[in-house]
Amino acid sequence: MTRTSLSREEVLEAAGALVRQHGPAALTMRKLAAELGTAVTSIYWHVGNRESLLDALVERTVRELGEIRPHGRTPAARIVSVATALRRELRRRPHLIAMVHERGLTERMFLPAQQALVHEVHRAGLRGAAAARVVRAVQFQVVGHVLVERYRERAPAQHPGEDELWHTAPAEHDPALARALARPPDPERLFAASVRALVDGLLAQPR
Repeated sequence: MTRTSLSREEVLEAAGALVRQHGPAALTMRKLAAELGTAVTSIYWHVGNRESLLDALVERTVRELGEIRPHGRTPAARIVSVATALRRELRRRPHLIAMVHERGLTERMFLPAQQALVHEVHRAGLRGAAAARVVRAVQFQVVGHVLVERYRERAPAQHPGEDELWHTAPAEHDPALARALARPPDPERLFAASVRALVDGLLAQPR
């Protein structure tokens, strides 16, 4: 049965879900209408043509990335919370982030997170170039980590893999290290440890 009531937000939510799961190529007006149980004309009425729909999805993604809010008792903890939330949001919507980038809105998308970081860096007592270094270092850490994670997930199976290489490679008389490197990395723990070490080190720099 065709739906008689539909909102623009419902259309964007369904379209965003399709793009997140299958990429922009999977988003057709006919498929979106089928997902929503409505007529194609109803989709056009709410969002215009497909290009207009993609533009609206990009704007929505930019807006959602601006909703990141810090939490924690110290500036360091709050900076880490922003970094953690930013990584999570980038991981959740890689196809949508790619669309934002293609439309030249990447810097605008990151601005709210940067502003949140600036506020916490100021609370930690840093100003000027020293404060800017912290903001940029944290942003680059997040984006770089996400890119490496995506690369590892999409790369073809490696032969030999880390488990095989470190099973036989010398480890400078540290067999426990070799065993650890032979195991798959834990991205969550690795990110948490690296971003916390980065933030602690940067906030400890001379004022």
